[in-house]
Amino acid sequence: VQLQASGGGLVQAGGSLRLSCVSSKRTFSNNAVGWFRQAPGKERDFVATISWNGGATYYADAVKGRFTISRDRNSVYLQMNSLESEDTAVYFCASGRSSYAGANRADYVYWGQGTQVTVSS
Repeated sequence: VQLQASGGGLVQAGGSLRLSCVSSKRTFSNNAVGWFRQAPGKERDFVATISWNGGATYYADAVKGRFTISRDRNSVYLQMNSLESEDTAVYFCASGRSSYAGANRADYVYWGQGTQVTVSS
Protein backbone atom coordinates (compact mmCIF):
# COMPACT_ATOMS: atom_id res chain seq x y z
CA VAL A 1 0.00 0.00 0.00
CA GLN A 2 1.36 3.39 -0.99
CA LEU A 3 0.03 6.64 0.41
CA GLN A 4 0.50 9.98 -1.30
CA ALA A 5 0.17 13.21 0.65
CA SER A 6 -0.16 16.53 -1.15
CA GLY A 7 -1.37 20.08 -0.69
CA GLY A 8 1.44 21.55 1.36
CA GLY A 9 3.02 24.88 0.65
CA LEU A 10 3.98 28.28 2.00
CA VAL A 11 1.26 30.32 3.69
CA GLN A 12 1.14 33.36 5.94
CA ALA A 13 0.10 33.06 9.55
CA GLY A 14 -3.66 33.05 9.82
CA GLY A 15 -4.05 31.44 6.42
CA SER A 16 -5.39 28.05 5.39
CA LEU A 17 -4.25 24.96 3.56
CA ARG A 18 -5.96 21.71 2.67
CA LEU A 19 -3.90 18.55 2.62
CA SER A 20 -4.97 15.42 0.75
CA CYS A 21 -3.97 11.80 1.15
CA VAL A 22 -4.73 9.12 -1.41
CA SER A 23 -3.95 5.43 -1.41
CA SER A 24 -2.94 3.02 -4.13
CA LYS A 25 -5.07 0.25 -2.67
CA ARG A 26 -8.78 -0.29 -2.11
CA THR A 27 -8.14 -1.39 1.48
CA PHE A 28 -7.63 2.26 2.36
CA SER A 29 -11.38 2.61 2.67
CA ASN A 30 -11.55 -0.03 5.43
CA ASN A 31 -8.91 1.54 7.64
CA ALA A 32 -8.54 4.49 9.91
CA VAL A 33 -6.21 7.19 8.60
CA GLY A 34 -4.14 9.59 10.60
CA TRP A 35 -2.11 12.71 10.04
CA PHE A 36 1.19 13.31 11.80
CA ARG A 37 3.75 16.08 11.50
CA GLN A 38 7.44 16.42 12.06
CA ALA A 39 9.26 19.69 12.54
CA PRO A 40 13.04 19.90 12.06
CA GLY A 41 14.89 18.30 14.94
CA LYS A 42 11.69 17.06 16.57
CA GLU A 43 9.80 13.81 16.78
CA ARG A 44 6.87 12.93 14.56
CA ASP A 45 3.77 14.06 16.43
CA PHE A 46 0.14 13.07 16.11
CA VAL A 47 -2.20 15.62 14.54
CA ALA A 48 -5.54 13.96 13.81
CA THR A 49 -7.18 10.65 12.98
CA ILE A 50 -10.41 9.52 11.40
CA SER A 51 -12.14 6.14 11.54
CA TRP A 52 -12.81 3.98 8.51
CA ASN A 53 -16.27 5.45 7.89
CA GLY A 54 -15.58 8.97 9.09
CA GLY A 55 -17.78 8.49 12.11
CA ALA A 56 -15.09 9.13 14.67
CA THR A 57 -12.36 11.76 14.72
CA TYR A 58 -9.75 12.74 17.26
CA TYR A 59 -7.37 15.69 17.36
CA ALA A 60 -4.24 16.74 19.13
CA ASP A 61 -4.89 19.59 21.55
CA ALA A 62 -2.56 21.85 19.58
CA VAL A 63 -4.81 21.78 16.50
CA LYS A 64 -8.25 21.27 17.99
CA GLY A 65 -10.69 23.87 16.70
CA ARG A 66 -8.40 24.87 13.83
CA PHE A 67 -7.92 21.64 11.85
CA THR A 68 -10.60 19.34 10.47
CA ILE A 69 -10.03 15.81 9.19
CA SER A 70 -12.48 14.28 6.74
CA ARG A 71 -12.64 11.56 4.14
CA ASP A 72 -14.51 10.38 1.13
CA ARG A 73 -14.34 7.11 -0.75
CA ASN A 74 -10.78 7.50 -2.00
CA SER A 75 -9.10 10.28 -0.04
CA VAL A 76 -8.55 11.72 3.38
CA TYR A 77 -8.26 15.46 3.89
CA LEU A 78 -6.86 17.77 6.52
CA GLN A 79 -8.31 21.27 6.40
CA MET A 80 -5.99 23.58 8.29
CA ASN A 81 -7.23 27.02 9.25
CA SER A 82 -5.78 29.81 11.36
CA LEU A 83 -2.31 28.48 10.72
CA GLU A 84 0.48 29.45 13.08
CA SER A 85 4.25 29.39 12.68
CA GLU A 86 4.30 26.46 15.11
CA ASP A 87 2.39 24.43 12.50
CA THR A 88 5.41 24.47 10.20
CA ALA A 89 6.43 20.85 9.60
CA VAL A 90 6.38 17.98 7.16
CA TYR A 91 2.93 16.41 7.32
CA PHE A 92 2.50 12.67 6.86
CA CYS A 93 -0.61 10.59 6.38
CA ALA A 94 -0.71 7.01 7.56
CA SER A 95 -3.08 4.08 7.23
CA GLY A 96 -4.20 2.46 10.44
CA ARG A 97 -3.90 -1.22 11.27
CA SER A 98 -7.65 -1.43 11.71
CA SER A 99 -10.86 0.50 11.32
CA TYR A 100 -10.09 2.71 14.31
CA ALA A 101 -6.78 4.14 15.39
CA GLY A 102 -5.48 6.51 18.02
CA ALA A 103 -2.60 8.90 18.49
CA ASN A 104 0.12 6.28 18.77
CA ARG A 105 2.38 5.84 15.74
CA ALA A 106 2.29 2.09 16.37
CA ASP A 107 -1.41 2.15 15.43
CA TYR A 108 -0.41 2.84 11.81
CA VAL A 109 1.24 0.56 9.33
CA TYR A 110 1.64 2.40 6.02
CA TRP A 111 3.03 5.90 5.70
CA GLY A 112 3.11 8.44 2.92
CA GLN A 113 6.16 10.43 1.92
CA GLY A 114 5.09 13.69 3.55
CA THR A 115 4.26 17.18 2.32
CA GLN A 116 5.93 20.34 3.57
CA VAL A 117 3.85 23.03 5.26
CA THR A 118 5.59 26.31 6.00
CA VAL A 119 3.80 29.10 7.85
CA SER A 120 5.46 32.49 7.78
CA SER A 121 4.85 34.93 10.61
